[in-house]
Amino acid sequence: MSNHYDLEKLIMILPILARSMGGYATITDFGGRRLCTVDWNGTEITKLNGEIYDLARDAGQQACPLIGVSQIVDQADAWALPIGDYVLSCSNVERLKREQKFLDAFIKALPMIAQVAGGEAVIFNDMGERLLSYYSNGTERHQLKGQVSKQARQAMASQEPVVGKSFSVNGAMAVRIPITEKIGFGFNNENAVRQHQKLYDEVKKFQSANYCFEDIIGESEVLAKTKSMAKFVANGISSILIYGETGTGKELFAQSVHNASERRYRPFVALNCGALPASLIESNLFGYEEGAFTGAKKGGSPGAFEQANGGTIFLDEISEMEISLQTKLLRVLQEREVVRVGGFKAKRIDVRVIASTNKELNDLIADGNFRQDLFYRLNVVQLKIPSLRERVGDIVLLARYFVHKFALSFGKPIEDIDNGTLKILQNYPWPGNVRELQNCIESAMNMVREESILLPEHLPLYLRQGQKALQESVVVEIGNGLNLKEALSGTEKLIIQKALEMAKYKKVKTARILGISTATLWRKLTEYGMEREHI
Repeated sequence: MSNHYDLEKLIMILPILARSMGGYATITDFGGRRLCTVDWNGTEITKLNGEIYDLARDAGQQACPLIGVSQIVDQADAWALPIGDYVLSCSNVERLKREQKFLDAFIKALPMIAQVAGGEAVIFNDMGERLLSYYSNGTERHQLKGQVSKQARQAMASQEPVVGKSFSVNGAMAVRIPITEKIGFGFNNENAVRQHQKLYDEVKKFQSANYCFEDIIGESEVLAKTKSMAKFVANGISSILIYGETGTGKELFAQSVHNASERRYRPFVALNCGALPASLIESNLFGYEEGAFTGAKKGGSPGAFEQANGGTIFLDEISEMEISLQTKLLRVLQEREVVRVGGFKAKRIDVRVIASTNKELNDLIADGNFRQDLFYRLNVVQLKIPSLRERVGDIVLLARYFVHKFALSFGKPIEDIDNGTLKILQNYPWPGNVRELQNCIESAMNMVREESILLPEHLPLYLRQGQKALQESVVVEIGNGLNLKEALSGTEKLIIQKALEMAKYKKVKTARILGISTATLWRKLTEYGMEREHI
């Protein structure tokens, strides 16, 4: 009688136990035969009555609590506890279903998480083994499936997030986060790392000098004087500061000086100071030691000064360098030694410095944006590269040179340039200088079909339609009492606006049309207050 009373009591608590555990609760006899089974909603499952539950039978026979698996739902955990003449058992089936539902939703969201995080997103198991991963563009990654990450396994073992190096991308960092006891999630910053590498490659344009003075096209007197001056100082050791507007060929002059000097067989390293943030410029200039910052390569890396040792370093757009870096650069130039980021040991260097700028450094010094002592260090020898407007007579020569060059590259039958085309080219102010002219001719050559001469209709639309507006703009500006610099600025702004319209406000395409870098375009948009209009 007492056993019957105990059974009723146990059956009464089954719904409470099932709900609290999120699964099935069962009472069996010592042989494991089910007497009553209820689900997490408290509903009795009568069809299970009489079935043998192996885990409960074993617990009854051994007279001790046991942990095992559910006999109703695969992979669900269960326990069995002998009580008097009976065995009370319970599983976590509902919890397992909730986890599976969450996991299914997480898997659906994984491509979106990768896109928002800007890197690879991964799901792994309790052993750190990759189960599923997506690139930031939403496509599934199959190559590394099944491979094990030590950091992921560590995160699952400790049930704590772990930050470490990315498993798949060199230099990237990743975070691994346990979601449940069996499933974890991780993502990395591979997009940012690749973007930094892309910027680095853009800044370090070349590691050798390919051009000589013979490659600088032009017969104008002003250009001839500049070339003569550059040849004269090439064999010296003093620093050279090259002034010139964007696209005038400052890089060509720097390379030509190097190739005309005794350092011609030594490295030539170029670094664009305006294309990277200060943190990256510093490590690229001076190098870094292992562990200097997140993502630093094992063993560290030499900077541009070390790479150029014995040769020449070309610091393009030096005017864009931040004041804090100017101070460090000044020390390198004074002491002729460099200390890597995160290091303490100074290394002696023998480097000739050639710097360039398209801005008036004296104005920047007056505004407190450039160190005067650094200016004196760089401005030992000064070269001023004439703009294309100052050597209009070279436009025809350059245009014919570029036509011949692209005719060979494109396989076009162009033999000459129409006089009307030459007139348009000669009347245009060329704010992008030789680079813009080259880009213009390349664009025009793409429009050629079977014609044997380059016609006005082959030229970019903004060049053909903008002539009258540009001339009227200049007349109005000068008529209002503006000086030459202001008039040219107004004209340049109008040209940029027309190029933006032509490129449908796509910055990369606009920069390509103008023959300037994207960084220069953004700087000019900011200078003219146009950046907010075209974001």
